[in-house]
Amino acid sequence: MAVNGVAASQAYLESKAVKETRVLISELCRQFYTLGWVSGTGGSITIKAHDDSIPKSQQLVLMSPSGVQKERMEPDDMYVLSPDGAILSSPSAKPLPHKPPKCSDCGPLFMKITHMEMIKGIKGHGYYDELVVPIIENTAYENELTDSLAKAIEAYPKTTAVLVRNHGIYVWGDSWISAKTQSECYHYLFDAAIKLYQLGLDWSTPDHGPLQIMDRYLANKGDINVSVKARTTNSNQKFESSRRCIVLDIEGTTTPITFVADTLFPYARDNVGKHLSLTYNTTETQEDIKLLRSQVEEDLKQGVDGAVPVPEEGKEEVIAALVANVNAMIKADRKITALKQLQGHIWKTGFENDELEGVVFDDVPEALEKWHSSGIKVYIYSSGSRLAQRLLFGKTPYNDLRKYLSGFFDTAVGNKKETRSYVEITESLGVDKPSEILFVTDVYQEAIAAKAAGLEVIISVRPGNSPLPENHGFQVVNSFSQI
Repeated sequence: MAVNGVAASQAYLESKAVKETRVLISELCRQFYTLGWVSGTGGSITIKAHDDSIPKSQQLVLMSPSGVQKERMEPDDMYVLSPDGAILSSPSAKPLPHKPPKCSDCGPLFMKITHMEMIKGIKGHGYYDELVVPIIENTAYENELTDSLAKAIEAYPKTTAVLVRNHGIYVWGDSWISAKTQSECYHYLFDAAIKLYQLGLDWSTPDHGPLQIMDRYLANKGDINVSVKARTTNSNQKFESSRRCIVLDIEGTTTPITFVADTLFPYARDNVGKHLSLTYNTTETQEDIKLLRSQVEEDLKQGVDGAVPVPEEGKEEVIAALVANVNAMIKADRKITALKQLQGHIWKTGFENDELEGVVFDDVPEALEKWHSSGIKVYIYSSGSRLAQRLLFGKTPYNDLRKYLSGFFDTAVGNKKETRSYVEITESLGVDKPSEILFVTDVYQEAIAAKAAGLEVIISVRPGNSPLPENHGFQVVNSFSQI
């Protein structure tokens, strides 16, 4: 037989990689049964048999059968599948009363939770981020879930799990260790959300305050944008505005442009060489260097001014080339991930050493507190990395303002002047309509892009901001107190 053109010989099916994966799945099935995750013959585990001699896309897939006692699984009880799902090897049926083995088949709303330590165990998330897990309706047969599962993953591309109502959860990772770790974290977070709800507390807000009202209910099953969310209100009146979320730019909106241009950028520029030299062999810095190399290679192909080749070897030579490239990127004020990620790590050192302190306009803290108490969730969207954003709001003259913020977006979701970026944010926040999101920025091109995505937009006019075109058509404010 063949697997995508690669012979799947009997030797391949009986290889060490396949045997070890069989044993691993049976061990995990027993462990998950003990945890109560796969009781009543439910649940299934699928793992690729890792073999360095075979391309990852062509490696065999092993799957535990459906409808059998998971705590009694043996290594020989697994299905072996080709990468395209064809069954290459099936387990033998056991005598009665055992059931014959069966290969598992395989408009959402979503569950949200934020400010929980275990969120850090979910890929791409940190303590201050909002974790969104899509929920789809169950069907009589698992293979009928395919379309709704695919739509949920497409709508929430960063998710690593999908809940199936009245059924269970699908969790995946780039390795069995990642999938197992995330499963444990999801289990903890779901359990915490349930207990908070039972205590009358809102699991989806940063302070987990009193849950006073469930104000929106499922209206159309299967509609990917329908949501059920908890929203707190003050004791005197219900908040009636259709505005559910506010997304804020930083530079020129919450923070003076001068702070970024005259403090943060020079600090990063003046310390890039020192930072790279002191942290050169750390995993974090090596990842930064890898990103910068890739960006420089692309810049050289495009003929970008200031781009110089980065040698493959020699610490001092590599650092010198990187410093030259980074300085050119900073001078050009480029909004690129490679630069922003490195800057964030340099600024982290500055904040930790009390050499830097975040600056916000005087009206910002009061507005954040007001919106938060009204049940409006506030997010930050900046070209600076999420780390840099958390640093800026985490240490200010007004103390830590992150308690009022539900999440952070950076250029990983896209360029701030592109409409698709705001569509991505809308889908991540899970609102019914884009117009339930208010975006506040000082940049006209960003306002145009956000408006095209259907968001409500206000332009912030602060000292030092660039002038706006005549007849721009947007509402403007000079202070957050006007919002």
